[in-house]
Amino acid sequence: MAPGGEADGGSARRDMDRWLGDGGMPLLGTVGGSLDGYGVDGEDLGWVEGVFEPQPLACNPAGTVQAGVHALLLDACMNFAINAALAGPDRTRGTLELKVETMRPAVPGRRYRLRGEVVRMARQVAYAEGTMRDGEDRLVSRATGTFLLHRPAPQG
Repeated sequence: MAPGGEADGGSARRDMDRWLGDGGMPLLGTVGGSLDGYGVDGEDLGWVEGVFEPQPLACNPAGTVQAGVHALLLDACMNFAINAALAGPDRTRGTLELKVETMRPAVPGRRYRLRGEVVRMARQVAYAEGTMRDGEDRLVSRATGTFLLHRPAPQG
């Protein structure tokens, strides 16, 4: 799918192409993350996909990716997915709650798939999920989050 193009019967609300790659946060690229495609599904809920190729900077002394890096990547994926579904000047304002679970170690030299998707969008908050999977499609880590939305009052 072309970034921002048609996906599952829907179309992206906002052109997020300029945020592909490091998501506008150089730290993502520094640890080895990249956001590569996004869209809006048939229920007007956003999603984003990307990859993670861990860099040594992302690892603890034992050589595995530190849990905070999982949180960084999955939080960014969820934020991006929400923003992809919002229209006009609406955007995420901040992460209210974030829960991250790591099930398997992530290590340098391997490639992981990232996905963030909106579960529910309300007026003031959005709920999202993020996942990291290995090359065998096994769940490496997952996150859920609640995000505060900024929706300016219409002018007029």
